Order: sequence, then C-alpha cells, then structure tokens
Amino acid sequence: MMNHYNIKKPFRHFLDLAALTKEEAREIIEKAKKLKTAATEEGHGKGFIHKDRPLTDKSLAMVFEKPSTRTRVSFEMSMHQLGGTAIVLNGHDMQLGRGETIADTAQVLSGFVDAIMFRADNHDSLLEMAKYATIPVINALTDFSHPCQVMADVLTFEEHHGSIKGKKIAWSGDGNNVAVSWIHAAILFDCELVLACPKEFSPSNEVMQWARDNKGKVTLTQDPKEAARDADCIITDTWVSMGDKDEEKRIAILSPYQVNGSLVRLSHKDSLFMHCLPAHRGEEVTDEVIDGPHSVIWDEAENRLHIQKSILMWCFGK
Repeated sequence: MMNHYNIKKPFRHFLDLAALTKEEAREIIEKAKKLKTAATEEGHGKGFIHKDRPLTDKSLAMVFEKPSTRTRVSFEMSMHQLGGTAIVLNGHDMQLGRGETIADTAQVLSGFVDAIMFRADNHDSLLEMAKYATIPVINALTDFSHPCQVMADVLTFEEHHGSIKGKKIAWSGDGNNVAVSWIHAAILFDCELVLACPKEFSPSNEVMQWARDNKGKVTLTQDPKEAARDADCIITDTWVSMGDKDEEKRIAILSPYQVNGSLVRLSHKDSLFMHCLPAHRGEEVTDEVIDGPHSVIWDEAENRLHIQKSILMWCFGK
C-alpha cells in the first residue's frame, strides 16, 4: 500500500489533513470564515459570485467513483462563486471506468483543467492521481479519509463555540474515514478527541500510532458514555458506508453506540451534535437528537460550500 503520509508535494495538493501544517489548516479555516461572511451578506442569493472572481479562468475536473450530494454541489457552486468552471466526470462515464489507468487519466486531465477533485473508492487511487497529475488534486472522500468534511466541521464548531483548541470532541460509532480525519484534526487544532468504537470497527493501529507520535490528545474507548461525558461536541456517521457488504453484522455490533437523548445528556448542556449526512435515522442517531437543539447539521452541511472555496483558493495559492 502506498504511504498515506509521505507523498511529495511539488505544489499544493489537498490529500489529507495529516499532510498539512497547523498554520496551513488554520489559514484555510480563517479564509473560509471571511468567504462565508462575504457570501452571506444581506441581499446575496445562491448565485452570488465574489466580486474579485479569484478563480477566473480556472477549471476544476470533479471525478466521482462514488455518488455524492453535498460534495458535488458544494464544489460546483464553489467554482461558480469564485468565478471558475467545474466539469463533472462520473467514473462509469469515463475511460477510467473502462480500464484506463489512474496515471494516464491524471496526465490527460492535467492538460485540460487546472485542478482535479477526486472522490475515490480507494485511497491509493487518490495518491496515484496526485503522483502523476501536474496540477493540484483534492481528496473529496476516499475509503481512508474525508478531510474536506472535517474542515467544515471545525468551521461549524468555531462558529458556535469559538476556538476549538482544548475542547473535547466525542466520536461514537464506526471508526471510519471521517473519524480518521478527525484524528488528524485533533492534532492540527489542539483539541481533545475521544473515540468510542467497537473493537471490530476501530481506527487502524497505524492511524492511532500517528496520533501518539504527534503527541495528540486522542483516546480510543469502547464505552460511548465515557466519550460523551462533558463533551463539547458529539459526532457520528452512518454505520453502513457505500460498498459495505456486512450490513446486518455492522448494525448489530454498532447499535450500543447510537447517539440518543440519554447519551447527549452526558455532554455539556450547550454541546453540539454533528453528522456529515446522509443519516440513517433510528440507527446511528435518533430523531430526538438530529432534530433537537444540540444539532447543527444544516450549518455543517452549508459550510461544505465555504470550506471548499477556501481549499480551492489555498490549492491555487490565492
């Protein structure tokens, strides 16, 4: 397997939060706050375009091996609002889906567009795309990580509760790609992260060792109550992801990790609840929580737009 952390960057790829410095991560968050303020001033509609059009004449190829709602719309609207162009390419519509290699695809697209956003089945495919592309490549989700989502989560947290530094974030459920990016974020933003995951679905030893090596305050437990107690934010995700074949087994093992009213009541009284969506109501989260006063899921979803704009500008050095 290709190394997740040591890929060389001749220019600014956005592949994993683990590849960013703390300063770079903070720069992206602060830029997103400014972009959101500019885009949400009174009178601006969804067709708003930033007056300086910072990505005029820039184009983004959006390559999807997995279906998408939030990722596709937020990146396409980001390019529109920044004055650029986005082209949607579904894997089954491309020669990539008929046997053309990732390396060849990367080099061809590099001659047509200015950046590639890749939502990939396999993380190694993303790294191969970045290896052979001569333009920035952005990780829009792989089986290993989901950095764009977690940057939007950090932005959402800070909108509601100020700096995330030193705050306790609780994860309950499957130690999946979003959980991995939260492990990376805990180091970048100096927050405490407690992950409650069953042994069968915990983050890999490699990722946990990375957190220890980087002196992160990251704890793994099998007790969701321990994670939720006094937390400033509770996060979960669907238990069955695209491509999982063991749905019944996963639901049976993960059912004790459901985020419900009793779990949320262990957290701070003004804690937040987040979910990257889509949610399976009644499985990983109850209606009481997702529709309740702690939930900020709609702010979180909207913030994908503003963080995507910031990531694009960072990749282009704007």
